[in-house]
Formats: sequence, C-alpha cells, structure tokens
Amino acid sequence: MTIQLPAPDGTLRTYEPRTEPLQLTPGTPFTSRTVYSAAHVVADPFADATPDSPAAIDWDATLAFRRHLWSHGLGVAEAMDTAQRGMGLDWACAAELIRRSAAEAKAVGGRIACGVGTDQIISGSPAEVRAAYEEQLALVEASGAQTILMASRALAAAASGPEDYLEVYGHLLRQASEPVILHWLGPMFDPALEGYWGTSDLDAATDTFLEVIAAHPDKVDGIKVSLLDAQREIDIRRRLPQGVRCYTGDDFNYPELIAGDEQGFSHALLGIFDPLGPLAAEAVRLLDTGDKAGFRALLDPTVDLSRHLFQTPTRFYKTGVVFLAWLAGHQTHFTMVGGLQSARSLPHFARAYELADRLGLFPDPKLAEDRMKTLLALYGVTQ
Repeated sequence: MTIQLPAPDGTLRTYEPRTEPLQLTPGTPFTSRTVYSAAHVVADPFADATPDSPAAIDWDATLAFRRHLWSHGLGVAEAMDTAQRGMGLDWACAAELIRRSAAEAKAVGGRIACGVGTDQIISGSPAEVRAAYEEQLALVEASGAQTILMASRALAAAASGPEDYLEVYGHLLRQASEPVILHWLGPMFDPALEGYWGTSDLDAATDTFLEVIAAHPDKVDGIKVSLLDAQREIDIRRRLPQGVRCYTGDDFNYPELIAGDEQGFSHALLGIFDPLGPLAAEAVRLLDTGDKAGFRALLDPTVDLSRHLFQTPTRFYKTGVVFLAWLAGHQTHFTMVGGLQSARSLPHFARAYELADRLGLFPDPKLAEDRMKTLLALYGVTQ
C-alpha cells in the first residue's frame, strides 16, 4: 500500500507506510526523572462555535487522553500552552479543565500540575495582574494539583522593569502553600512575552529570573525553560539553588538535556511528549536502568518530528499535536478550539504524518493512513 503525499514544491510523492507500530506498553512512573506531558484539549466537533466563541470541549475525549498519558507513567501538565491557553481556551474553560483533570488524576493516581496565569484579564496594573494570578492560584491549590506559575502577557505589558516582576512573583511565592514550578516561556511561543523579566537582554533577564528563585528557594520546586536554547538552559540549570529542579521545555534539544552531563540533567515538561508519550516513557525507563545510550537511541530519532511540529511560527505547534492525536485514534476528528486546525498547511501535515509513521507512533498504521487519505481528499488530492 502506498500514499501520495504533497511536497512543499506542489508535487506529489509516493510514500509507503509501515504496517506495524512500535510495540509500547503502559508502565509505572519513572525513578530517574520527573516527566510531564503538556496535554492538548479535544474540541467538541458538534458545537456551533466560531473562532472567537468560548471554547467548546469534548470532556470525555479530553480526559481519556490524560488517562492514556498517566497509563504510561507520565505526569500531565494541565491547562498549559499546549492546551491553547490564550489561543482559544479562555480562563472559564481552563478553570473547568483544571477541576476535571485534577479530580481524574486523584481517581487514577496520576501526577498533575496545572498552569496558573492571568488570562482572565487582558491588561491592568501590576496590582491587578497580581490579583488575577491569586485567583488562579487559589483554584489550582484547591483542586489539589501542583502549581505551574506561567508567564503573563498582562504583566509583560504592565511591568516597567525587573522590579515589578520581583514584586509580583515574590508575593505569589510567599503565599503559595506548596513549592511551584516557574515557567519562562519565550516569545517564539508567544510574541506578547517579548522582554519578559523586564528586558530583552536574555542575560539580564536570566539574572532577574534567578533572583526570584534565590529569594524563595523553599517555594520553588523547579523551573521550566522554554527558550529553545540548549546552552542557556544548561547555564541556568547549573546556577540553580540546590534542590531546585530544571524541567526542560526545549522541544528542539530535549534528548541531550534530559540525558544530562557530568554536572547534572534536566527533568521534562514538554509539549512534544503529548504525541510522543508512550515512546518517551519507554526511553526514560531505559534511563532509569542507567542505559543512557539506549535512551538516546530511542529518543534522538524523534527530534526531526519535533522540530517539524515546532517550526516557525512556533506557537502553531498545537495544530500538529492534535493532528497526530487524530491520526493515532485518540479522537474521532481533527477539529480544534478556535478553528486552529487551519493554522498549518497540507504539506506540513503530510510531512508530520510521514515522520510520525516512520517512528511507529500510530497504534493502528492503517487507521492513520486512511485518515491521512481522507484529509488529502478534502484538499483535492486523489490517490
């Protein structure tokens, strides 16, 4: 069996899909690394919604996907960028997502951490930003989930300099009941976050970020760095206070950062571990046994797919993630919150399908092939 896939130059090329998936089985949580998958949400395809309507979520399918991740030993990072926070998922819906997912995690014994941001406001003073953070922090703590303090568009707009970040984050950390994960999301993921920590000078921004942590090391479980700059992450990692973990958010360089070096390693909180979940889990279990070479041999080949999904404009990687979930049979449709299924091109989808198929990511390769052919037919490609 073959399939005709469109290339970027407008021509068609013949691809022969694999017939057997990679054999990956559920397993227990890991011992050498703490690993979270930032999970996507499944839209309700029957909702009469427009791109600017409140999000309509298929709760059953959304929670089923989280159970899939938990079954392989992964933690779930909930209501994060991958779940379209700020790109279709409003705070009211995110709050419901947090409540439902936290309850599900408790029921099945899964690890969960949830994003706390300020997306219930568009703009405001630093005091109003702080109040928005406090509202979300209270909800996440009441749910029983761990807190991930996400970067705030409103704070980026309101802050006059590093001192505003130090004041807002210091206040939040002092009142947090349990240690949190601090998330530094770069402008490649969200252009509105340009100049975060009070400057566009990354060295100076890093100093402010580390100053926040140094002032409250007992309230920071770890940091998530999403700058797509491996060396900067390593440099930050080496400057962290003892006991504060680094969770890589680098979807370009994650194998080497998780494997680590003689001076340390990164844990993981990654969007790419949504489609890679079972394979990533298998790789980390090899690392648990001390088999770093086996870990790299299994995970290194996935980087081409990740770099493809996260290519510029990086913020639209969510479209590829949901597309692969549909091909893999985790949902019955390729409809996204806010109509974001239109954010990538047909050649982009074709390449994502090919790279994922070569890795053996589809539990049913024939189903994935049939669904890819259905999409191609909608675009006018006949087989």
